[in-house]
Order: sequence, then structure tokens, then C-alpha cells
Amino acid sequence: MRLKVAIIGSGPAGYYTAEGLVKQFGDQVEIDIIDRLPTPFGLIRAGVAPDHQSIKGVTRRYEETQAAGDIRFFGNLQIGDAISIAELRELYHAVVLATGAPHDRPLGVPGDGLPGVIGAAAFVGWYNGHPDFVDLAPPLDTSAVAVIGNGNVAIDVARVLVKSPDEMAGSDLARHAAELIHASAIRDVYVFGRRSLLDVSFTPKEVGELAELTELTDAVPLVDPGQLPPDGAEAALDPGQRKVIGHLRSFALRRADEKPRRIHFVFCARPLRVLGEDRATGLELERTCVRDGQAVGTGETFTIDCGLVIPCIGYRTRSIAGVPFDNARGRFVNDEGLIEPGLYCVGWSRRGPSGTIGTNRPDGFAIAEKIAAAGLTGERAGRAGLGRLIEERDLWVVGFDDWKTIDAAEVARARIGAPREKFVRIEEMLAAAGRSG
Repeated sequence: MRLKVAIIGSGPAGYYTAEGLVKQFGDQVEIDIIDRLPTPFGLIRAGVAPDHQSIKGVTRRYEETQAAGDIRFFGNLQIGDAISIAELRELYHAVVLATGAPHDRPLGVPGDGLPGVIGAAAFVGWYNGHPDFVDLAPPLDTSAVAVIGNGNVAIDVARVLVKSPDEMAGSDLARHAAELIHASAIRDVYVFGRRSLLDVSFTPKEVGELAELTELTDAVPLVDPGQLPPDGAEAALDPGQRKVIGHLRSFALRRADEKPRRIHFVFCARPLRVLGEDRATGLELERTCVRDGQAVGTGETFTIDCGLVIPCIGYRTRSIAGVPFDNARGRFVNDEGLIEPGLYCVGWSRRGPSGTIGTNRPDGFAIAEKIAAAGLTGERAGRAGLGRLIEERDLWVVGFDDWKTIDAAEVARARIGAPREKFVRIEEMLAAAGRSG
């Protein structure tokens, strides 16, 4: 008997799970990777910063996985809508949810629903050309932007907002976003963190990005010297963290008038409310102090004027009908990846938005081991049954060869120096694949 597995989601968690399954079962497993978009690779395509092309190179590994076993890609297929989870579970021995965490965690303060408050998932999706966010039209007619959070995404957003056209020329920044960003009125980007400079959560890889900020053509990174810790306070931190602190100390030596744009790193500040009536016009914050590792309010408040607020404070998984969901944690209810017999979750949909792209590899391999240990038996229709449902319901499904056609068309239409010019609407993708019927 050949094991038949459906993986919902074609991002890192999905492809690492497929790789783990091939290692476990060799040619005795049939794997179908299903995605609601016509394009694979999930977060790599739509979440990684467009000027991080070296990171996006990991897709070559996923292409190797695609070719390594009996693996098929079914794009443009919405599970929970066109086909239900219950139907998939009837067709496959195991169904693995690798859907990521595509929704923003709300800021949770008064005024966070005003126009001009845009979560990181939506904003990053917009400048990366994700079809869900192409019509977002963020208000870049403002001179100041508030970015909430001290993680990698926050620094990515700040950097993309202030880089010059020449500095972004080798990126795959979506054309509609490039036009608005490079013509924007933005002069000041504030990056706010609740805790102190010693508690920043940039990863070691982001150290290089902090160094890059010192060389930006049009922008200068700044830190208020008054927020610096005492000399030597970072001695107990690991080497990567010490490098981060070193860069932030160097930012305190820069002058605000060096360049026309500024990135202000502000620590020990948490948002209290977004100001404005018809749209965001400012942000009120409270000064904090760190006690026992927690940010505690001091009662001292201040405000900044800004027309755009971008919370980079976490993400939530999309719920699916028929699958138990932990609304408080924003992920599927599971026990180390097991939801119910034959139903699993992996990556961010299992553990929440934590770790790096590489974290998903051991996660995916662990789920493959769980599936192997489950001893799943019985005949299932698998791919043949899925094909019948697709035909009966007249669904337009994109295969991996179709994706390669889309990929080649995007590369061919790229501006000079750029790796590609993405299609940003599903209709365009289907037309490029010759599947627009």
C-alpha cells in the first residue's frame, strides 16, 4: 500500500514536510501539495523582504523536493471552499495543514481600526505583490510613519520605506508599491519597541541589515543617546546580541540632518491609542520600564504626528471549517502537530509565528515521523479522487509546470536589474499559465 498525503500550503513548512515524507517513505508515498494561490512558496514569495533575494534562493531547494518524489502541486485550489477538509480526509491517509499565519494580530488599542492603521502582513503583502493586498493603497502622503515592534519584520518595513530607487533596483518590489513608495512624502520612520535597547529581538541575520542602514543613500538611522544602556551592560549577552547593541550605539552618534530621511529607533514605549477621526493622524504612547523582563508602564505619555501606523506585532492562522481552532493563540488546536487521527498541522499554523524559515525544516520532519509512527492503513483514492472532484466542479487548477510558465513570464517582464516583475492578480497569473479559459 502506498501512503497518500495531502499538504495544504506550499510555503516552507509544506515543502519541508514533503521532504521529510520522501525521506521516510521513498517512493511509497504519494504527496499532493495544495495552495489557494496559483503560485507556490508562500512566505518566501510574499513575506520575505523584496531586497532579500539571497533568502528567496531557498526556493531552489523546494524545487528539488518537488522533483525528488511522487509530488504534485495543485495551485489555485481553496480548501474549505471549493473542497472541504472532510472530503480531503476521505481521500487521503493523512492531511497536513501548513497554511502559515497570514492574518495580522490586532494592535488592540483605541483607534486601531482607523484608515491608516495597516498590519505588517497586509503591508508586506502589498509591497510584495500578494493578490490579497494589491488594492491596499496605503496613505504614503504622510511625512511620518510609526512602525510598532522590534523584530525582523519591523526593520524590513522601515528599510523598504526609505531606500532609494537605485537601492531597490535589484529587488522584486512590486511595481505598484515602488511607484508609491519612491514618490512618497515620508521623511521620518519611527520604530517603537516596548522594552529596552537590551531586549531587541532582531535575529543574528538582521545584524547585517542594521549595518546596511548606516550606508543608506537617503536615510540615517538614529537612537536617542539617553536611551543607551550603561557602558558594558551588554557584556552578558550573546555575541549576536552584542553586535546589535553595537550598531544601535553607533546610531546614537549620527545627526538627524545628515540625510533627508530618518529612521528613529525608540525603546521603552508602548502604544496607547491611535489619534484621529476619519483617518490616523498620530499615535499616543506610554513610556515603559523593564521589570523582571516585562515592560511596565510608567504613566508618562507622549505623542507623535503620523499618518500611517504599521503594527509588526505578530500574526494569526486562518481558521478552516471543520478544524478545531484556538482563537486566543491564533492557531489550530493541536498536540505537537496532531489535531485528530489523520489530521496534522505544521509550521506557524501549529506553533504560532515564531522562528525562522529554517525552523520549519525540523518541524516538518517531525510531522513526517509522526505520520510514519501512526501506522495508517487502508486504501484511499488520493490524487485520483482529488482529480475527479476538480473535474466534476470545473475548477481551474494550476500544476507545477504551469507555475514554471508563470515564473518564466515574470522573469521575462522584469525591469532592468530586477529578478522578476510579479503578476499581482490571480487572473493575470492564470492567463500567463494559459489556464484562463
